[in-house]
Amino acid sequence: MQTKTTTYIKAAEVEKKWILIDAQNAVVGRLATFVAMRLRGKHRADYTPNVDCGDNVVIINADKVKFTGRKLDQKTYYWHTGHPGGIKERTAGKILDGRFPERILEKAVERMLPKESPLARKQMTHLKIYNSAEHPHEAQSPEVIDFVSMNPKNARTA
Repeated sequence: MQTKTTTYIKAAEVEKKWILIDAQNAVVGRLATFVAMRLRGKHRADYTPNVDCGDNVVIINADKVKFTGRKLDQKTYYWHTGHPGGIKERTAGKILDGRFPERILEKAVERMLPKESPLARKQMTHLKIYNSAEHPHEAQSPEVIDFVSMNPKNARTA
């Protein structure tokens, strides 16, 4: 009788690809789930949970992402300053119109990775987000993935 063994890849055996995603008119939550899956490496057949086997992801036009429904006005992000009574809040619309609109996508992806683990922090370093169409990663020749055309629900025009 032959026993089946599971093969695990080692960190030295991982070949990381570079992918480029245009986030213009893309729905935030759907894009974040796709990116989190690619960062973790769950799209691979040889996925190993304790190894960083994901891809390097470059996102351009991050300031042009869309929300569905009334989330732009109603979705609220909270944080605490550390002082008594220091709870702060900001809506998604104010963040997108503010100084760092790429943080909407960054936080959405970060919250879909394993919580507070060194592996998740390492995987987040493989995510590069830019507000314009230019990026400094042309030398890596990233593979362009047309996320918006994969599914009609991935895009929002209004």
